[in-house]
Amino acid sequence: MPKCGHIICSLHFAGATFALLPSVAHNVSDSAVAYGILLGCFGAGAVGGALLLQPARARWSTEAIASTAVAVLGVTLLATGMVRALGGLIVVMLVGGAAWLIFIALVNALAQTLSPDWVRARVLAIFLLVTQGGLAAGSALWGSVAGRASVKTALLWAGVGTIATTVLGLVARLPDVGGDVSPWNHWRMPAIVKDAAPALEQGPVLVTLEYVVDQEHAKQFLEAMRRFGRVRRRDGATRWGIFRDLEHPDLYLEVFLVSSWAEHLRQHERLTRGDRELEDRLHGYVRGDPKVRHLVSPAEED
Repeated sequence: MPKCGHIICSLHFAGATFALLPSVAHNVSDSAVAYGILLGCFGAGAVGGALLLQPARARWSTEAIASTAVAVLGVTLLATGMVRALGGLIVVMLVGGAAWLIFIALVNALAQTLSPDWVRARVLAIFLLVTQGGLAAGSALWGSVAGRASVKTALLWAGVGTIATTVLGLVARLPDVGGDVSPWNHWRMPAIVKDAAPALEQGPVLVTLEYVVDQEHAKQFLEAMRRFGRVRRRDGATRWGIFRDLEHPDLYLEVFLVSSWAEHLRQHERLTRGDRELEDRLHGYVRGDPKVRHLVSPAEED
C-alpha cells in the first residue's frame, strides 16, 4: 500500500501537465497548432524514454530510475509554468514525455511481475482504476487551482509537489526484483471418505491446523504465524485466527474459513514459491507435522 500511495501521489501532481497544457499552448500562440505541436513533442519524448529505459535499468535500481523520472517530471512542470516561448516549451515537452513514459512503464511492469497468475488481471484492473483515478482527480484539482489563481501558480505548485513525492521513496522503495510468484502446490490434498465427498459449491469450509510448539519458540512462532495469516487471507480465507490451548500450553490451533469447497481447492494452487521462506521458518518452530482437519457445512439434504 505505501508503494501504491507513492505512485498515486506522483500521478496526482503530474496530472497538471495534461489538464493545463491547452491553456499553456494558448498563452504562447492563438493557433491550435501550438497545442498539437506540444502534445506531439510529449509523445515523441515518450518514444525516446522507451529507448532509454532498458539501458537505464541495466545500470541503476528501479527506485533510482523512478525517483529520477518523477523529479525530472516535476522540473518540467516548473519549467512549463515559467517558459513563455514555443521553442522552449517544445524542449520541455520532449523531456517531460520521456520522464513520464519511464515512470509509467516501470510501475506498470512492477504491477504485473509482483502479481501471481491467478490474481494478475484483477490487480491490473484495480491498479489502472486507482492510478487513472489519481490522474483524473489531479487534473480536476489543478484545473480548479488555475481557475482561482493562475495557470503559472498551479504548475509551479504541482511541480513542487511532484518533486516532493520522491521523498516517499525513502519509506516505500520500489523493488528491483519481485518475489517468485510461480505456483507452489505442495500441500497434501485431504483424504476424503467417499460418502462424505462435498460438492464443489458446498460451504463454508472450516480448516484447522494443530501445531505443537516448544515454549522457547512460541514468540517467534506467533510472529511468523501472524505474517502467514496474511497469506491465508490473500489466498481466499474470509476469516483467520490463531488460538492457544489452555490445557496443553504447547498446542496452538490455526483456523480459517473459506467460502466453499471449490475455493479451498483453489487455495492449494495459490501459494507461491515466494511464500516458501516464510512457511519453512514457521515449520522450523514446530515439532512434527501439523494435524489438519477440514470441516464442511453440511448440505441441506444431510
